[in-house]
Amino acid sequence: MKEKAVALKYDKEKNQAPIVAAKGEGKTAQKIIQIAKENGITLKKDEDLVELLSKVELNKEVPPQMYKAIAEVFSFIYTLTNK
Repeated sequence: MKEKAVALKYDKEKNQAPIVAAKGEGKTAQKIIQIAKENGITLKKDEDLVELLSKVELNKEVPPQMYKAIAEVFSFIYTLTNK
């Protein structure tokens, strides 16, 4: 199974929900992960969520039915980083 990655971006001033900023598998996924690590961005491994998010078009907001799962990710990240 190829590695997959999805990057989310959230700007509360511009968006009602996080947007899918990048997504891909294989070498593209590795590049997304590498860029995140280089920029100190917290990573969370959740294959089921990545599978769902990979179906969302690039630069589109996460649909409301995914809000609970996304909130759990943001809560996890906030707990780790206090940001």
